[in-house]
Amino acid sequence: FAEWNAVSSIGAFLFGLSQLLFLYIVIKAVFAGKKATAQVWDGAEGLEWTVDSPAPYHTFETPPKVNG
Repeated sequence: FAEWNAVSSIGAFLFGLSQLLFLYIVIKAVFAGKKATAQVWDGAEGLEWTVDSPAPYHTFETPPKVNG
């Protein structure tokens, strides 16, 4: 069982490292990340970004014309 104990120990070590990496990324994002604007989809293109969220039942009264 020594081989499986070693495999389990290596897996647990890698899991612990991934948790530390996750914690580092979260802390960095909270304290040093850019603040999001009130309307985060300002630069988005496409019809799905032109409607409110959640989308109303009848999103468009007539089919929209898409150029491009």
